[in-house]
Amino acid sequence: MSRSNYDGVIEAVRYSPNGQIDMVRVYERRWLVYSDHILLDRATLLERLSQGKSFVTGQRKAYVANVFETGKSVHLSGISNPIITTKDQAGSQDFLANVPVF
Repeated sequence: MSRSNYDGVIEAVRYSPNGQIDMVRVYERRWLVYSDHILLDRATLLERLSQGKSFVTGQRKAYVANVFETGKSVHLSGISNPIITTKDQAGSQDFLANVPVF
């Protein structure tokens, strides 16, 4: 079994009224397997991205536990006011492309 190049898959997002990510639903890699979905708030996601962990957007395939249809990679943009985004050039708000809102 090949090892994934990412530490988590973001499946859904919730934005606050000011346009920042409030919470994400994510599957985290635990060595060779993935966790059930867990909820991470913005501060926890920022901390993990700052530590160098890599996240991608995507969905878990039905009836196949460790296989995901992945999309774009998630990265931080900006230093003093970090923006979480999938775009190459971030604006002033967080944005995860093609991720459903819950």
